[in-house]
Amino acid sequence: MTATNPAPTGPVLHSDLTQAQCDCLDELPLSGRHLVSGPPGSGKSLIAAHRAVHLALTGRPTVLLTRSNLLRQLLQPTLSGLTVPGTDLNVSTVHSWIRTRFGHSAVATADGWFDWSALTAMAAESIDVSESTVSPHLVVDEGQDLPPAFYKMARLAAVSITVLADECQRLTDTNSTLDEIASALGAATRRHTIAGNHRNTREIASFAEHFRVGGVRPVLPFRSGPRPEIRRYSSSKSIADDIAALAVRAPKQRIGVIVNSLRTGADLMRCLERANLPSEPQLYSSAAPSGRYRDLDLTRPGVVLVHRASAKGLDFDTVVIADTETDAVADPTEATLRMAYYVMATRTRERLILAWQGTRLPRHLEGLEGWAVLR
Repeated sequence: MTATNPAPTGPVLHSDLTQAQCDCLDELPLSGRHLVSGPPGSGKSLIAAHRAVHLALTGRPTVLLTRSNLLRQLLQPTLSGLTVPGTDLNVSTVHSWIRTRFGHSAVATADGWFDWSALTAMAAESIDVSESTVSPHLVVDEGQDLPPAFYKMARLAAVSITVLADECQRLTDTNSTLDEIASALGAATRRHTIAGNHRNTREIASFAEHFRVGGVRPVLPFRSGPRPEIRRYSSSKSIADDIAALAVRAPKQRIGVIVNSLRTGADLMRCLERANLPSEPQLYSSAAPSGRYRDLDLTRPGVVLVHRASAKGLDFDTVVIADTETDAVADPTEATLRMAYYVMATRTRERLILAWQGTRLPRHLEGLEGWAVLR
């Protein structure tokens, strides 16, 4: 009788996983509380997806959480491609999960979050001492953008928690440092690191270093490419014309246009819709309840316009930061501003353009001639 190999029962690892990413996954036990930190481009979101699949194989429900709805949309197809049939695995925004978990008891507060003390008390009252399969595994991506109080609640509401974070990429007013996350999760929390930058070129990463706040200086990538460009424009239409030209020359690339002003985003979208591009441009609005401006296809080529608050975790072949002049009056040494540009600059794989309008170069872009081309 000819022996046959049994069908594999575990998840199929993503073909793009590096050895360092595999090692990071292998050293994470399937229980407990874990905090994984790493720089932009180290693959934290990919690790988060694999980690969620591994935990779902234990038989408990597992939820991959994000703060951003746009990041949730980006992770959904990745998770779908990895999920083993029959497992209870979902990806959700934190807001949606909390409303599902606590129902009408999850009362919104003025900061856009919830009464964490009340939710923590309810989570404590419902601790599953029988160890049934009710309490979920939680995996949190971009965990630095959640408040410490969330983690104090979550440690009681979940059977295990794995958080992936980079404190140099905090973009919200209610955020957490790595120490704050670890403290909120408790003394038994194990900390792990993942190194490497597999997204940016050396030129992009070197430029981004001028904006990094705190943390350990990451090792620069070896891959090389064009230097970032700082370009002056006369109008939004001239910016849109350049973006359209990029899209026509490279129809298979994904071009991310990041704005600080919703008005700029709308103006650019109107111009791009008239430009007869190879692929229809997409614009994301967190205010849209559903439909065209809420549900995007982030896997297809073309132009995607997003507000900087929604850029976390995304990546593109080319990034255009379209309205840097909106930061001209800000203190260029201010940490929030620097972190915003660190995040935006590191979203690109190949090319970075920082656009500005006006008569004077914005102060936070001064002194960068050695790392960027001024046009």
